Amino acid sequence: MRHLYLDGAWRPSASGASIDVVNPATEELIDRVPAGSPADVEAAVAAARAALPRWSATPPAERGKVLAAAAALIRERSDQIARIISTDMGAPYGMALKVQTLMPAGVLDSYARLAEAYEFDTRRIGNSWILREPVGVVGAITPWNYPLHQIVCKVGPALAAGCTVVLKPSEVAPLAAFALAGVFDEVGLPAGVFNMVSGHGPVVGEAVAAHPGVDMVSFTGSTAAGRRVAALAAETVKRVALELGGKSASVILPDADLPTAVKATVANAFLNSGQTCSAWTRMIVHRDQYDEAVRLAVAAAGKYTVGDPFDEATRLGPLVSAAQRDRVVRYINRGQEEGARLVAGGADRPAGRGFYVEPTVFAGVEPGMVIEQEEIFGPVLTIIPYSRGEDEAVAIADGTPYGLAGAVWAGSENRAVSLARRLRTGQVAINGGRFNPLAPFGGYKQSGLGRELGEFGLEEYLETKSLQL
Repeated sequence: MRHLYLDGAWRPSASGASIDVVNPATEELIDRVPAGSPADVEAAVAAARAALPRWSATPPAERGKVLAAAAALIRERSDQIARIISTDMGAPYGMALKVQTLMPAGVLDSYARLAEAYEFDTRRIGNSWILREPVGVVGAITPWNYPLHQIVCKVGPALAAGCTVVLKPSEVAPLAAFALAGVFDEVGLPAGVFNMVSGHGPVVGEAVAAHPGVDMVSFTGSTAAGRRVAALAAETVKRVALELGGKSASVILPDADLPTAVKATVANAFLNSGQTCSAWTRMIVHRDQYDEAVRLAVAAAGKYTVGDPFDEATRLGPLVSAAQRDRVVRYINRGQEEGARLVAGGADRPAGRGFYVEPTVFAGVEPGMVIEQEEIFGPVLTIIPYSRGEDEAVAIADGTPYGLAGAVWAGSENRAVSLARRLRTGQVAINGGRFNPLAPFGGYKQSGLGRELGEFGLEEYLETKSLQL
């Protein structure tokens, strides 16, 4: 069994218990990680607090050099890390390499540059000198769907800001976190600056969120779990950042390039087997084009080959676990019970081992249906018609508790931007605009609090002080 990473060394858990790590493509046991305990969290927080004065006083450019070295080592080991991620959570290897490994390396590099360039203490307002200082010890609780990227989105800016970190990675797909801890160890990050305690959310995660020695908790996961984290953090009035669920809409206006919009929406909905919080899982299309949009979506879904993550022909890997597969199947069954029309895929299990679900498309979906309202977190696309113009399309798009991402497609950029500005959501892609890892990422409503990535992500981990001169 592996060990925890505490105070610059690999140490066994005080609990002695373990968690099995299962390959979702084969259902085989591939590793065991410690099931950490509150005592392990106590040790991690103590190490982080002891390391905080020295690390926060380290010049930002020096902190940036450590992050740059870590990014370089991730790139050097990118094939190995991508294979770990594919085996651990089922992402097709090509996607695991490009999106799950090389993109986090780029994010780390961006924070290495920001650490040097950001003006922490040079702003003057009248007779006041404005300082930006590290918030302190950060508890980072991360999910399994992007097991390296989501960690880097928290740890990168926290370390650049001068904070120290206690990481609790997902117990479902934890191995990328162990790889990252090894990288930090090898590049010489000082002892106690980064600590990792694997384990179950209700034990380790809650201990981190509630600990009085943690100054901020940053959580990515479900909205329900985010509410629990925020409630625990409120007891000690610590800062909270939450990146939660989504039910994002892709709104296609009548003058848009329909084939391009539908193809891109299907691709986004099925990325990472649909296990993406910002996935465009609702396609909203004018009723006059509805039948054609359904036909195009079914044709696009048919090109998503389900299979082994290491097979070059695979475009859709397994879901991360049996529990996640069963959850998605329940939603597919619920959609049919509600009267939605299944036009691709379905709840039948593909032959063989592995936690697979076929790429699934529902037509005949009406606003308010469960499959239109709730985050499914699987390869399931719902197609909803509108007929009374843009106001109705906006109402449908905004008609869920979430507001994380989305897309607008129109014949002109100006028209698309005009509609996008009306949407209550944190990010909107205009006519297929690419994801920008330097732009702020986060949501409105029950999709969370705060922002990640770029300068906005860095500022989440800074306190503001004014000196009156």
